[in-house]
Amino acid sequence: MAEAYIVEAVRTAGGKRGGKLAGWHPADMGGAVLDAVVDRTGIDPAAIEDVIMGCVSQGGEQGFQVGRGAVLASKLPESVPAVSIDRQCGSSQQAIQFAAQAVMSGTQDVVIAAGVESMTRVPMGSTGMLFAKAGLGSSKSTRQEARYPGVQFSQFVGAQMIADKYGFTREQLDHYALESHRRAAAATERGDFRDEIVGLEIETPEGEACHLTDEGIRFDATYEGIHSVKLLQEGGVISAANASQICDGASAVMVVSERALKEHGLTPLARIHNLTVTGGDPVVMLEEPLFATDKALKRAGLSIQDIDLYEVNEAFAPVPLAWLRHTGGDHAKLNVNGGAIALGHPLGASGTKLMATLVHALHKRGGRYGLQTMCEGGGLANVTIIERL
Repeated sequence: MAEAYIVEAVRTAGGKRGGKLAGWHPADMGGAVLDAVVDRTGIDPAAIEDVIMGCVSQGGEQGFQVGRGAVLASKLPESVPAVSIDRQCGSSQQAIQFAAQAVMSGTQDVVIAAGVESMTRVPMGSTGMLFAKAGLGSSKSTRQEARYPGVQFSQFVGAQMIADKYGFTREQLDHYALESHRRAAAATERGDFRDEIVGLEIETPEGEACHLTDEGIRFDATYEGIHSVKLLQEGGVISAANASQICDGASAVMVVSERALKEHGLTPLARIHNLTVTGGDPVVMLEEPLFATDKALKRAGLSIQDIDLYEVNEAFAPVPLAWLRHTGGDHAKLNVNGGAIALGHPLGASGTKLMATLVHALHKRGGRYGLQTMCEGGGLANVTIIERL
């Protein structure tokens, strides 16, 4: 089978809700990262055969096919097509997998997988709420109700269920959250994110500036401060401080064939080694990365000990902790530059965002294999394994 290669992977620095990226229209943010991967590779923009863009809240400024909107807001010619996809939090990780499948099948040679989410301008859940308020119903159907009577699918409930199942305490989750901030702060201070971040021009009270530092990192984070945050549920262990941050951002990964490497003089950063996606319990919802990882490793002929770095999305602290316990992975290899608790989780942009961090971290640390996974609404999970080149 033909191989698929990553030749560039970039992301914006995260912006807090109402923060530094609030002035950016999501299509413009998406266009900026498309421009960045084209500029950094030096490829002819007309050679891009498709753009696959993940986005969860596809309405308002992220409506009318935001992937195409991002192309029209970029330097790419009008001849470049695009599609917008929603696999919830795994949307742009699925974009990578679709791009790789297109290349591996021989259908296309150069595809950009990307993601965008302005959680400031199109708030999480707003599309469903607006339809409900307009009397246009909800997503849960009659047949779903018959199969899951009285169940309100909720990631917050799922996170608490995982914490209960694995016996995680509030203290354990808060210590994990503190470590996320400390690792993200250290990575920022070392300059580890420099190669992956695309600067965006912003307006500040002091004038124009370039946004280059993730806004959500608490460089002075303390356990006491994290532990003082109110719990989301009385008697539970989940708080806003040990969950991912609402975030604005965009990211992109260029995936190409071996033929494109030669034709366009491109240098591969990584080879895509395995693509896996699975579905599981939609009520617990967030546990599926554990079982998807088992399947991916088996299919790849690898063990968890063969993997040098793991990016497991920190939607809620119990998720990566449960994943670590289940797989027997090494805590020192997990989210080495911090995760979404510190850096933010821009929903549809997080898949390509994590891949940008994973690819560059493998190069900086000299690792061979990297594994990325994340929990997704509906009890889904993607796993992508790459090999550094």
